[in-house]
Amino acid sequence: MRGMRSLRGTSKSALIFRPARLTSLRSLFTGCRAVMLPRFGGPEVLELRDNIPVPNLNPNEVLVRAKAVSVNPLDCRIRAGYGRSVFQPHLPIIIGRDVSGEVAAIGNSVKSFRVGQEVFGALHPTALRGTYTDHAILSEEELTEKPASVSHVEASAIPFAALTAWRALKSDARILEGQRVLVFGGGGAVGFAAIQIAVASGCHVTASCVGQTRDRIVAAGAEQAVDYTTEDIEVVVKGKFDAVLDTIGRPETERIGINFLRRGGNYMTLQGEAASLTDKYGFVIGLPLATSLLAKKKIQYQYSHGIDYSWSYMRADPEGLAEIQRLVGAGKLKIPVEKTFPITEVVAAHEAKEKKEIPGKVVLEL
Repeated sequence: MRGMRSLRGTSKSALIFRPARLTSLRSLFTGCRAVMLPRFGGPEVLELRDNIPVPNLNPNEVLVRAKAVSVNPLDCRIRAGYGRSVFQPHLPIIIGRDVSGEVAAIGNSVKSFRVGQEVFGALHPTALRGTYTDHAILSEEELTEKPASVSHVEASAIPFAALTAWRALKSDARILEGQRVLVFGGGGAVGFAAIQIAVASGCHVTASCVGQTRDRIVAAGAEQAVDYTTEDIEVVVKGKFDAVLDTIGRPETERIGINFLRRGGNYMTLQGEAASLTDKYGFVIGLPLATSLLAKKKIQYQYSHGIDYSWSYMRADPEGLAEIQRLVGAGKLKIPVEKTFPITEVVAAHEAKEKKEIPGKVVLEL
C-alpha cells in the first residue's frame, strides 16, 4: 500500500499492536462527510456534503474519527463573515474547532498517540479544514487523551473554550495562588472555564453573569457572582484585582475592568480588533492599523493605571492542554452541554444559537 512502511518480515503481533504510520490516506479513506461553508451568510448556507477528500497527513498530524464536535460562537461568526480576509480565498471550507473522537491514523513523526485511542482537542482559530467532519485532522500538539470519565459529547465542549481561558490567565496574566481574578461573562463557555482554571490555581474569583447561571458559577468555586442585569458591579464588588478577563469586550466592561485592577495587574479582552480591521481594510492596511491600536492602548493604560492591556486569543498549547486534561479527569473542569444535534441538523443547530434559543453549549454528534 503506497505511503505505508514495508510489511515484509513483520510478525502478525506487530501488525496488531503497532499500526503503520501513514503519509497517504487515499487507499484507506477515499472521502468523508463534512459541513462545508461555500459562502458567508446565515445558517442556511451550511451544506453537509458527502465524499469530501481526506488530505494526506503531514508527519506531525493525526487523523481523528470524530464522534462529537461543539458549536462555538467563533464558528457562527466565521460562517457570517468574520475573518473573511483569511477564509474567503479558500472557500468552500470546513468549519468547526473542537473535536472528540478516536485516532484513525497518525503521521510519521507522531509519538504520543496510537490508532484507536480516544482523544479530544481543538484547532487554531484560523485553521482552514475544520472539525465538522467524519475525519478531522489536527497536529499532535492540538490533541490530548480523552479522560475515560467523560463522554465524547462532554469532551468536545471543552478544549477551545478552556484553551482560550488558559492562554489569557496562565500565559498572559500568569496568575498565581492567592491572587484575585475578575471574569466578565462567567456564564459563557470561556468565562466558565476561566473560573474553574483560576479556582484550581488557588485564586479568589469574582464573576459577572446573568441570574440563571449564578448558582452554577458559585458551585464552580467563584466567591462572588454578580448578576449584571439586576446589580451594579461597581457597587457590590469591593477591592482590587490582579487579573481581569473580559469575554464581553464592550467599552463599558473595559472601563470597569481597568478601574478594578491594582497596579501591575493584567486586563485581557477576547474582543481584539485585529480580525475586524483586517476584514475591513485588508491585510496591508488593517494589520498595521490593529497593531498600532493595540500598542496605543498598551501605552495608554500603562501610563494611566500601571497595568498591562492585551488582546487574548486561543493558541495551541501542549502544556495547557495537558493541564486541562488533568483537570477534566479530576472532575475540576467541565462545560455543561445544553443540547445535542446530529450532524445532519447542523443548520438547525446554528439557527438555534443565532436566535439565542439555547443559552448553553451545543454539540453536534456524528
